Amino acid sequence: MLWPLLFAVPFVISLRSKTLLALLLVIVFGGCLGLYRGSLFMRKQAVYDALYMQKVSFTVRALNDGVYSKTHQLSFDGGDITLDSGEKLTGKVQLGGFGMNAVFQGDEVAVSGKLYPGYGAYQGRVSFGVLQLVDHHPTLASMIRRKFTAGVQTTLPEPLAPFAMGLLVGQRATLPTGTKQDLLMVGLTHIVAVSGYNLTIILHATKKLLGKRSKRVSTFLAIALIGVFLLLTGASASIVRAAIVSMLSIAASYYGRAFRPLNLITFAACITVWANPYYMWSDISWYLSFLAFFGVMILAPLIGARLGPRLKESVIIMVAVESICAETMTLPYVLHTFGQMSFVGLPSNVLVVALIPLAMLLGLVAGLAGMFLAPIAGWFTWPAQFLLTYMLDTAHVLAGIPGIFVEHIGLSLAQMLGIYSGIGLFIWLLGRKTEEPEYAKITERNIITVTDYRARSKA
Repeated sequence: MLWPLLFAVPFVISLRSKTLLALLLVIVFGGCLGLYRGSLFMRKQAVYDALYMQKVSFTVRALNDGVYSKTHQLSFDGGDITLDSGEKLTGKVQLGGFGMNAVFQGDEVAVSGKLYPGYGAYQGRVSFGVLQLVDHHPTLASMIRRKFTAGVQTTLPEPLAPFAMGLLVGQRATLPTGTKQDLLMVGLTHIVAVSGYNLTIILHATKKLLGKRSKRVSTFLAIALIGVFLLLTGASASIVRAAIVSMLSIAASYYGRAFRPLNLITFAACITVWANPYYMWSDISWYLSFLAFFGVMILAPLIGARLGPRLKESVIIMVAVESICAETMTLPYVLHTFGQMSFVGLPSNVLVVALIPLAMLLGLVAGLAGMFLAPIAGWFTWPAQFLLTYMLDTAHVLAGIPGIFVEHIGLSLAQMLGIYSGIGLFIWLLGRKTEEPEYAKITERNIITVTDYRARSKA
């Protein structure tokens, strides 16, 4: 079990050497360590094989608040899985069933039902199970989030309320089916998935307010806001990835250093995979997240460097460039995995995404007004209603254009790798003709402006 440690000595020695041999030793050491770590998780995963298609009973901790699905089941994700025999299982499961009126994040729930193989990042799923509350474990963050959600629902009508919650904290389970379909068809599903874009807005506002006054205060406030945001959003995998990248960039900036974008992406990927090898083995969103990171942090600056000074300062132009780059990097993988794409993804992103910061601010004002000023909340919510209505109407109009969403056009693995090879060659040629400072610089705008281009499958 300790055989990866055999590479530790040459690995440490190679840290001070910039030769090809040192690079190979680092790769071999990292690969061996990863295989060792992954093999431990796969052994734990093998326990599920004997349980699939069997009726099982276990207890879980709810990872999010339960919502009612199309089949009128109370649905939520479960972790910290413990079988009735006392054996603990790794990973997480999708759960749906009856027997409880509500499930809140942190609740301990007993589940009984037939266990099926899971999809993507889930190791299993149970439908039409029997649910029974074991114990409540309320947290301050979950209580604040529920009160804020109630405030938003009090002040904003449907479907604006769930749409606002999707923008603010990535809560999209309560979105109406028609709204989900419109966002899917125009390539805007990612805006209601909590992601690095939300963190970008928070950190950008912090730097604007305090950056010129106190570097130390702005840095520690940014770190505190990241922590609060993780608590309020439930620390989903996508926001944890964005938080890691954000923390690394903040730390480097604080000490006057800078990460090369490729090094930063690779380092963040290694950290997340080490923490949870299931990401690399089965999590589609993990791949989409880092492909989008690559597009925004490496490809976009290269293209932006060739734009004029005025174009670089244009928010709309840069949103368009970043959207194109993120779409370019994620599209081959999406086509290989799902075989579907939208032909209006670029115009819809330009028309809508640039307004998300303002929409988040107005949605926050509406939610706080509903929490503390319910009798006069209407005076504070009409701007949010106007802007959110425009965004949803834009998506609905574009979704009504015939032929803008195409399915069943999947790519083979060889075709996908061929496309990425071509993109890599293009980036290499573009990088050779771009000055090093412009290419290597990680700006505040693109360090975490990575909307989580996750699976755009139909809800």
